[in-house]
Amino acid sequence: MFLHTTKKEMDSLGWEQCDVILISGDAYIDSPFIGVAVVGRILEELGYKVGIIGQPDIETDDITRLGEPKLYWGVSGGSIDSMVSNYTATKKFRNSDDYTPGGKNDKRPDRATLVYTNLIRRKYKNTVPIVLGGIEASLRRVTHYDFWSNKLRKPLLFDAKADYLIYGMGEIAIREFTNALANGDDPRKVRGICYISKEPVEDYLQIPSHQDCLDDKEKYIDLFDAFYQNNDPISANGLCQKVDTRYSIQTPPCDYLDENEMDEIAMYPYQRDLHPYHKPEGKVKCLETIKFSIQTHHGCWGECNFCAIGVHQGRTIRTRSEKNILEEAKEFTKLKDFKGIISDVGGPTANMYGYECGKKLKKGTCDDIRCVDFDRLCKVMKVDHGRHLKLLKDIRQVPGIKKAFVASGLRYDFIPADKKHGYEYLKELVNHHISGQMKVAPEHTSDRVLKLMGKPGKQPLIEFKKMYDRLNKEAGKKQFLTYYLIAAHPGCEERDMHELKQFTTHELKMNPEQAQVFTPTPSTYSAVMYYTEMDPETRKPIFVEKDNVRKEKQKNIVIDKKYYQRRKQGSSGMQS
Repeated sequence: MFLHTTKKEMDSLGWEQCDVILISGDAYIDSPFIGVAVVGRILEELGYKVGIIGQPDIETDDITRLGEPKLYWGVSGGSIDSMVSNYTATKKFRNSDDYTPGGKNDKRPDRATLVYTNLIRRKYKNTVPIVLGGIEASLRRVTHYDFWSNKLRKPLLFDAKADYLIYGMGEIAIREFTNALANGDDPRKVRGICYISKEPVEDYLQIPSHQDCLDDKEKYIDLFDAFYQNNDPISANGLCQKVDTRYSIQTPPCDYLDENEMDEIAMYPYQRDLHPYHKPEGKVKCLETIKFSIQTHHGCWGECNFCAIGVHQGRTIRTRSEKNILEEAKEFTKLKDFKGIISDVGGPTANMYGYECGKKLKKGTCDDIRCVDFDRLCKVMKVDHGRHLKLLKDIRQVPGIKKAFVASGLRYDFIPADKKHGYEYLKELVNHHISGQMKVAPEHTSDRVLKLMGKPGKQPLIEFKKMYDRLNKEAGKKQFLTYYLIAAHPGCEERDMHELKQFTTHELKMNPEQAQVFTPTPSTYSAVMYYTEMDPETRKPIFVEKDNVRKEKQKNIVIDKKYYQRRKQGSSGMQS
């Protein structure tokens, strides 16, 4: 049974009122990959009456169709930041949306979290608390650079006029917060939330004020450093930031789920489908990928500077048990529309499953060193593909499973680094878990750009490609590598794109079909670089391309199929 999205469903159960109503920028898709669905199932398991309104029509009273909740409204922009979902890196409107029935991008408003909150306030003047959540809110919880308005914006609570914000994955915070409200306790004591206060909180870390950040770009770097370093449940402080005459308060992060809790949440009775309410409007494309996929873990310690996963999900890996994952695979085989194909077995980074740094698990993430950097992998982090390798082999043995792909992100540099299982792991992938091609993400090959991106150097990619090609030859297969590449990242000039083009031609022996222009998303170091035009580590100036035409030119250099012909013609013209 789905969670409820219509008054008719409520009436059929004899409900007069929901305890919690969740609003989302996505259509209601009941899946363990959809945050609002997970939150709804957690609350349902606790005995609360939960309603979900997906993509409410902002021109009508649609947001009122379930009435007013007893405890609070939960508002999310959806699975993707609404501005990222609605606009390209050069600020062109996107016509399609994978989370909207029919695929047309006409249901998710810009700054969806703000719009939905204002809509609730307009319809219900003195309503119960409004609680923000999801990635859009989570990454905007302190002063942040907003690419689409090209300015620093206040913490989202000050713009949205909501009461609370739950940040990060939020599974534990949402339980404790809801129970606190239901029991009449003070929810401000819950870890993993933000709220507005007239006074700072004693013993919390005071970070630069919003005005300080507006006045001094280095103060903004100071703020982001403090924000980034205080994201681990073991080691983080609470944060106070002055905004005008009040304070934005961020309580320390909530604890991570343990293995048993992850197993339990993964096996809630998700329907793995679009709610019937939305079906007359068409299919949602995202279901093609997530319907029969398995999420093995949360978190990522790769710390790519352009990626917000570390801030949102955390830099410590939390894994589900092998037994539980195999149970989920077996459950797939009982479903009528399952054809024997698992689309993905992975997480933010597939090959981080099943191992972690023992020091990090005891003391939290390090402040002064990353687990992996441009030219080194921390010696304390013992990369070991053994558990994921065994898991993949075991999934292949489940009756009714024809194929289980590993389609999520893969850190290719970890495979040569794992002397014990790396080669065997890649062999397993090549032989059984790839559909014609494997996608990897070097992003660039210029050393200075890679350092600013927080990515490894070129050598691990060269080693990985040799291993991959050899294993494909041994298996008698023609499976290709495709590469995610980024143009116009802070620090990247046209000469760097020429270097990348030459590397892809001579070392990778291919012409890239696509590359993406960098988008500065909130709460990433790369966005900090884009705004400040400084390297946050050295505070030295760096070049940042901000002209959209020249950004596209950078991209076109690397995908140009006639690149060498044009270069030759150009040099001939100069000689003549």
